[in-house]
Amino acid sequence: MSNLDTLQVDDSIQLERQGSILTLWLNRPESRNAMSLNMVNAIQQVFAHIAEDTSIRAVILRGKGGHFCAGGDIKDMAGLRVEAANAGSLQPYVDFNRRFGAMIEQVDQAPQTVVAILEGAVLGGGFGLACVSDVAISRDNAQFGLPETGLGVLPAQIAPFVVKRIGLTQARRLALLGLRFNGETALKLGVVHEVASDEAALEQKLAETVQQIKRAAPLASRTTKALLHRTLNEPLDTLLDDAAQQFAQAVGGAEGQEGTMAFIQKRLPTWAMDEQ
Repeated sequence: MSNLDTLQVDDSIQLERQGSILTLWLNRPESRNAMSLNMVNAIQQVFAHIAEDTSIRAVILRGKGGHFCAGGDIKDMAGLRVEAANAGSLQPYVDFNRRFGAMIEQVDQAPQTVVAILEGAVLGGGFGLACVSDVAISRDNAQFGLPETGLGVLPAQIAPFVVKRIGLTQARRLALLGLRFNGETALKLGVVHEVASDEAALEQKLAETVQQIKRAAPLASRTTKALLHRTLNEPLDTLLDDAAQQFAQAVGGAEGQEGTMAFIQKRLPTWAMDEQ
């Protein structure tokens, strides 16, 4: 079990833990939680710290001040411009952009169930972060979009994750037109899974999602998420062979035996009762 109390993170994020649920708040409300390099590094630090911690079953990503994330921090870009000029090289831009992509990939591959609560601005890098969540719940009036091309740049690191989320056809339209759209449209596109009409409904949907996460066996959830990721990249026959081995281990393991017994006895399994 990781000890979050010993983890020193930048104040661009805040951590709250309730039992097996960790909430990671993006905490730069003055800039609509625009993503600075410090924030990117802090998010990576947290996910690296908890990667092997099976006591943390879900990570909730939220933004302070009524916004999720308005994209990259323009102030950081100005600093990079000076750094690149001094170095006589574009490498500072490359390093900054690639670091963001590494963070997005890390969140995407996290063994925990990642839930994104989307309010206000969900733009650029914030849109990318939403696209790597396992469960996305949005306010109806949240504003989504990929504004990069209108700024003369491109959604370099998030593009693959957007395509995986909504498909190439829709991703091309959104990225090339720089469209803005609300939570209802995000639901139709498949960016988000549920939409709430007010704050109370948003909190209720989050609470219901957390309860469902707690009903799922911790190790089975982690193994299932890893298996789902592999379906996109591996040959089917070898993947199914390996999945059969994992199934057998699960059935014969502690969770499989407890889950089966709980079903027969018409009760909650122990992992669901621990936090009742």
